[in-house]
Amino acid sequence: MAVDPSCPVCRTADIVCAKWTLLLVRDLAEGNTRFCELERSLVGISPRTLSLRLRALEDEGIVARQTFPEVPPRVEYALTEKGRALLPLIEGMRAYGNRWLADGITDPALVDVTACAADNDRLTVSA
Repeated sequence: MAVDPSCPVCRTADIVCAKWTLLLVRDLAEGNTRFCELERSLVGISPRTLSLRLRALEDEGIVARQTFPEVPPRVEYALTEKGRALLPLIEGMRAYGNRWLADGITDPALVDVTACAADNDRLTVSA
């Protein structure tokens, strides 16, 4: 994606439009999450892709990684303040989808009801 360094929309899109990024942020909004939990919630993501996306989000300061000195090692991921600032974006996408896209779905098999139902209660964004 071509990025105009003077355009904040372009710079933001460059980060959040990468595949899986917004879904990762959505899932991390629940709090500290382990790699295997993210892998389970994001059906279809490969472990390599998940690892690369998490690393890229760490590099951007959106995700923090905490390693615990245990055997076997335990690693948890959480949103930073910068990452939590993306939550209103996800809320806006949810509102848009509920208003403009939900009616067009005629095949219930196309909707992951578990994930979507959980989304309604998952994020709380203060104004």
